[in-house]
Amino acid sequence: MHVTIREASGRSTTTGPATDRRSTQAERSARTRSALLESAARGLSRYGYGNLILEQVASEAGYTRGALYHQFKDKEDLALAVIEWVDETWREEVGRQIEEEPDPVAALILLARGHAVFCRRDIARVAIALRLEFSGQDHPVGRRLEQVSEGLVKRCTRLINKGRRIGTIPAGPPARAVALAFIGAMEGAVIELAGQAPHDEVLAARAAAGVLGLDHDAVSTE
Repeated sequence: MHVTIREASGRSTTTGPATDRRSTQAERSARTRSALLESAARGLSRYGYGNLILEQVASEAGYTRGALYHQFKDKEDLALAVIEWVDETWREEVGRQIEEEPDPVAALILLARGHAVFCRRDIARVAIALRLEFSGQDHPVGRRLEQVSEGLVKRCTRLINKGRRIGTIPAGPPARAVALAFIGAMEGAVIELAGQAPHDEVLAARAAAGVLGLDHDAVSTE
């Protein structure tokens, strides 16, 4: 049975089995892609790019290698898609909170805490693993990862400059240098305290606050 619907524009559209089938196929494809991305993210975090086995990625996601190649043309395409997916997830879960916080100091501490919580999941360690693997190499995966990392550096630099303008962050080395040290302190704490929640969150925030020149006691332990 087909049902004709007249849209607000006056144009008629027909829905029926074919439309429903296309919708269902699109939903299945999206679920497949999401499962493969998550499986690949776990694999990249644990084994790195060079040791990633596509058959294993597909198997752990519950699909065949053919299904993987239907979504991604090769390992490089898959790794690039994982970087985009993890970055989008981070921006949704952590970045959005930062954007909604008007105070730059609170935003930076929120960033450190949120990043620590985010990194409790295997998928979040993709950037750390790949950054080490592709350091000093000219490779599409490494270049895309650097672009994503640079976006975080710029975000932190803007917040540091804003804090300095209003007097809540003390003057010191160039804002970009402080931003790089801030990210390094935050990620270092997260790596060393893996599996030690809630200490990872609290101490990542304290380490980040120290780099900013703030009193550690000002960071809430809640």
